[in-house]
Amino acid sequence: MAQEQQARPLTGTALGVDIGGSGIKGAPVDLATGAFLAERVRIPTPQPATPEAVAATVGEVTRSFDWTGPLGCTVPAVVRGGVARSAANIDPSWIGTDVVTLVSGATGAGPVLAVNDADAAGFAEVAYGAAKGRDGVVIVVTLGTGIGTAVISDGRLLPNTELGHLELDGHDAERKAADSAREREDLSWKEWGHRLQRYFSHLEMLFSPSLFVVGGGVSKKADKFLPLLELETEIVPAALRNDAGIVGAALLAAQLPGGAPEAGGAPSALEPGGA
Repeated sequence: MAQEQQARPLTGTALGVDIGGSGIKGAPVDLATGAFLAERVRIPTPQPATPEAVAATVGEVTRSFDWTGPLGCTVPAVVRGGVARSAANIDPSWIGTDVVTLVSGATGAGPVLAVNDADAAGFAEVAYGAAKGRDGVVIVVTLGTGIGTAVISDGRLLPNTELGHLELDGHDAERKAADSAREREDLSWKEWGHRLQRYFSHLEMLFSPSLFVVGGGVSKKADKFLPLLELETEIVPAALRNDAGIVGAALLAAQLPGGAPEAGGAPSALEPGGA
């Protein structure tokens, strides 16, 4: 029976690999602390980023640590049952790909879990980062080229929410409120803040969260825009930044049957092998 994946520290070790549009990076993670046990390895994402080419690179990252244990792998896609159902910044041929089977074959590691990249980052922030110990609904929003979101309720992940695609001014919100929109339209912090205000107010109305966490590279400048937002919900910058995807993927993989010790034991709302 599958195990319930909860955003909490564990004992043991797992490998996390984060597939991005420009780089594939990974490291073994101490699940008690969320810290890396070795220096992170990064290899440029192959172009074109086909499933086979990317899986081969994931294999390189994995072998650099002589790793055969639990492996969590992020994908910039909706992932259901270990299968990619969309593709963002990777080749369209990913759609319909069984990521778990592909990565298992390319790495020899196991068990393998595939998870949406934003979900992995959010899971890590709740377990070890800015939202550690926070009850209720936590929404982690990554502002970058698009808007990635993760919704975690009392430590349990609701996968594949894709709330960057909520409508704002007749467009996907990410086209108007992502950090790329700020740069593309040369918006001032105040102008961008108005758009973020509308976006976060919409999320607040829908979910009544206990906390918003804002990630992405622009979170390093959180003091420029977070004070401009007037919300009932507390909003804070992410703590783990670029390491969050690796850490969250590792923690999720550790909670699969056959993963790291003391990784839970209750029935899971997530399907085995994929968030």
